[in-house]
Amino acid sequence: MDPLDALDQATRQYQRTEAAHEKSRTAAVQAVLAALRAGERPTDVTDRSPFTAAYVRRIARENGIEPARRGPKKETGS
Repeated sequence: MDPLDALDQATRQYQRTEAAHEKSRTAAVQAVLAALRAGERPTDVTDRSPFTAAYVRRIARENGIEPARRGPKKETGS
């Protein structure tokens, strides 16, 4: 295969998967927000998401979710 044809093919594949990745990232962000709004602990949300703790905090703040107050922790189902 000609190198430029191979590059064209690889570029098309990259663009197709990039769109799917962005769709999945958006779904993950929405799921993070739903979990935080439901009162789940940010630590638990971070552990189960593909994002870092810093990014989860950023997502929360950008969407009007304030940090939890200091005090007794929410009971877990352990």
